[in-house]
Amino acid sequence: MKKVGLFFGTFNPIHIGHLALAEFIQKSTDLEEVWLVVTPLNPFKKKSNLLPDRERLHLVRLALEDQIGLKASDIEFNLPKPNYTAQTLAYLREKYPEIVFSVIMGEDNIKTLHKWRNYESIADNHDIFVYPRHPLPNEETNHFDWQEKYPRSHLVNAPKMEISASMIRKSFAQGKGFRNLLPKAVFDYIEGSNLFK
Repeated sequence: MKKVGLFFGTFNPIHIGHLALAEFIQKSTDLEEVWLVVTPLNPFKKKSNLLPDRERLHLVRLALEDQIGLKASDIEFNLPKPNYTAQTLAYLREKYPEIVFSVIMGEDNIKTLHKWRNYESIADNHDIFVYPRHPLPNEETNHFDWQEKYPRSHLVNAPKMEISASMIRKSFAQGKGFRNLLPKAVFDYIEGSNLFK
C-alpha cells in the first residue's frame, strides 16, 4: 500500500522552511509522498491576515511545480466547518483505502495533541512523524514523554528552520519582500499581486 504523509498548514504564505521540512521528511522516512494540506482555518487561530483559501492553495501549487514526492491538497476545502484533523483523516481513510496516511507535526503540536478533538483516533490509527521545534518565547516547557504516550509517534531529526510567515507578510507590506525565503514563483506572484499590502 502507498504511504503518504500529511503536512497540514495555513501556508500563509508557503516558504522555503515548509519545503525543506516536507522534502526532508519524505526522503528520510518510508513515505512515498508528502501532501501539503492547505487548511481553511485552524480552529485555534484567528482569521486575521489569512489570505483566501484558493489564493494560498495557488501559492502552494506554484511552490511545488518542480518538486517530486510533494503535492498540494485542498481536501479540507469541501469538508464541514469548523473542520478538525481527526475528521479529515477519517474522510481520507474512507476515500483512499489503498493509501496508508501518516501525520506530520511539530513537537509543539504533539505536546498539546491531547487537547485536539478526537485525538485518540489520530494517535491510534496513524503514524505521527514529529519534527523538532524551538520553544516559543514565554512558552511553558512540557517535559512529558510523548513517545511513550503515543507509541506510533516517531521523532524525525529534521533541521530547525525558524522562518516566520508573519515576518514575510510584514516584509511585503513594507515593500521589502524577502526574496530568498520564498520559492521564486511564489515571490514573483506575491510581488506582482500585492497580496500583503
